[in-house]
Amino acid sequence: MRDVRDAWARATARIERLRQNPEVVQAVRSTAAATIAYVVAVHLSPEPAPLTAPLTALLVVQVTLYATITNSVRRVNSVVAGVVIAIGFSVLVGLTWWSLALIILASLAVGHLVRVSEYVPEVAISAMLVLGVTQVGSTAWARVVETLIGAVVGAATNLFVAPPVWVKTAGESIEDLARRTRQLMIRVGEQAAGRAPATQVTARLLEARRLDHDIVVVDAALRQAEDSLKLNPRVREGLLHRIVLRTGLDTLEIVTVVLRVIARTLADLAKEREPEALFAPEIGAVLERLLSEIGDAVVSFAVLVTTDVSRSAENAETRLAEELVTAAATRDKLAQLLLEEVQRDTRQWQLHGAVLTEVNRILDELDTEHRTRRLLEELDRGTREQRERNPRLMRLWDLVRRPLPDRLGALLPGRNRPAPPRRSR
Repeated sequence: MRDVRDAWARATARIERLRQNPEVVQAVRSTAAATIAYVVAVHLSPEPAPLTAPLTALLVVQVTLYATITNSVRRVNSVVAGVVIAIGFSVLVGLTWWSLALIILASLAVGHLVRVSEYVPEVAISAMLVLGVTQVGSTAWARVVETLIGAVVGAATNLFVAPPVWVKTAGESIEDLARRTRQLMIRVGEQAAGRAPATQVTARLLEARRLDHDIVVVDAALRQAEDSLKLNPRVREGLLHRIVLRTGLDTLEIVTVVLRVIARTLADLAKEREPEALFAPEIGAVLERLLSEIGDAVVSFAVLVTTDVSRSAENAETRLAEELVTAAATRDKLAQLLLEEVQRDTRQWQLHGAVLTEVNRILDELDTEHRTRRLLEELDRGTREQRERNPRLMRLWDLVRRPLPDRLGALLPGRNRPAPPRRSR
């Protein structure tokens, strides 16, 4: 009996993980939307096999609500434009090789005019498919009806199966980037403390340059998360979440750039001093410890950026502040040692100073006060731009988010006014 309960618990946990998997949720949403669109189209379209409706629903249902709505509008516009062009050409010239060329050219031009973005080829495809059959009853308009059915069903799917929020996936990508940056910092510090040849130091520089590709991948995941927060009824502070993640990635990008500069400085220093060590043993050990401490702070910063629960965020912020204090003390010790080294030997003094300068830049970017100021500035700017771009939509959204009594008071202001006192006769 216990084995059955354990197996049931494992199966339940597996199902719950699948429910939380964004890819699984998206596959279920797309399949359901396409199937429902086909069933509806069978009853409403004159075509015997109205496959345009499920195809449209499949293309319209995107991984985010914002993308679903925008794709619905663009696809409907593209199909309607193509059908209108095809009907006009069929009435005037019919289907010939030169009319086909003209209709393709005209459709592509109209597609750019109606701003259907990636659906510009869809205008020409719809026009070509309809051009040969517009004389046969209502085939052309059936394509419009099927497209509308697919678009409406795809958009309505979000009311029943909520689109996934990709914030967790983006947060995992940010934390993974921070950990890779920390590992590279540790390896750079180990080489600075030893007698690594110039070729190995240069290899670390190439690794630092490859972090740019990781930034691109994380940026794509973050853009998807930002889209999933737009117009999502399950998210109350979408703008705040977007700004927190975006500014966090910007900071990590700056850190990786500065780390690349440090790796380049050490590579130049290794070429100048070979076969000697990069630094004196004591300086190398302190620099190794400093880069390790900064790497720990980078990971704590990423955890702080991706943490939602307030208590966990406070713990992450406290840990980050403590690690920055420790790194600052080590930085001061390194600065004193480098000063004494330059006073004894002025060779490559500018490279020593460059290492210290870049370390200061990383510590300044990770500083909690600097981050707070940046967040407030970006939040004010984002709120202002949002209200200036869509003032009516923002007023409606603010009204929807109010409690019911306040909402009724805004819609019926006269009913919330206190009754005038009765005059005594």
